[in-house]
Amino acid sequence: MHIKLDARVIGQAEMLRQLHGMTGQEAARAYAKALNDVGFEVRRAMQGEMREVFDRPTDYILRSPRVKMATAARLSVTIEPAYMGGKGVDPQKILNAQSWGGRRSDKRSEVALRRAGILPTGLQTAIPASPYPGSDDGRGNLKGSFLVQIISYFQAFGEQGYRANMTDKRKRAIHKGSKRSTGRRYFVSYGAMRAGARLTAKGDPDERMQHLAPGIWAASGTGGVDVRPVILFVKQGNYQPRLDMDKVAKRADAESYLARRIRFRIREAAGV
Repeated sequence: MHIKLDARVIGQAEMLRQLHGMTGQEAARAYAKALNDVGFEVRRAMQGEMREVFDRPTDYILRSPRVKMATAARLSVTIEPAYMGGKGVDPQKILNAQSWGGRRSDKRSEVALRRAGILPTGLQTAIPASPYPGSDDGRGNLKGSFLVQIISYFQAFGEQGYRANMTDKRKRAIHKGSKRSTGRRYFVSYGAMRAGARLTAKGDPDERMQHLAPGIWAASGTGGVDVRPVILFVKQGNYQPRLDMDKVAKRADAESYLARRIRFRIREAAGV
């Protein structure tokens, strides 16, 4: 998913170049500056469109469109999402799905839970409508630190990250709680998918809990009477096309804006 622009407004620009007595190289530098002006304008339009069509987009996604700037030797500018490293999902994959539709890729947390035998094949995770206290980031996503705790609790980190898996001592501390947090015990329910199956290896305190919807749950309070969903297991999601690049380009008025910026940059270079 990207937008590419090049300096095709050459007829009028060439006339302006000759009018101001500029060399070809001077004009090329002016064209490159004009293209970059438009590139950043399109980036702003893309971010504006994302704010309108997405539900509470994260800053990570909003910052992801990058401008591959034009130069005098390469008179084209490209605006596309770029992976910024770290632990986030490649925004190119997310935004491609939002542009063209299709199945949502697994998150890293889902890969870890599936590898550990907790998340069944064909299912993905979702945050409950009423997020578990302290688990969400306010944008409809689980906090990274909270996900790490869940993965660690269920010993779901792979060989490379096994040291991050929670020790029995740490688990007991979570079960007991502290002045700042209520004691809780996490467990897995598969609902009707595996009715009657005991899942003590996954932290299930009682097979009677299996009437609950599939997902990871937390039991707290005296005798674990307060039971709330933490992460739900749902069918793999499919994106409907929502981000229209043609609409973004129209929103930025890219073609006419480029013509205006070429005129401005040529006059600027000519000192007019």
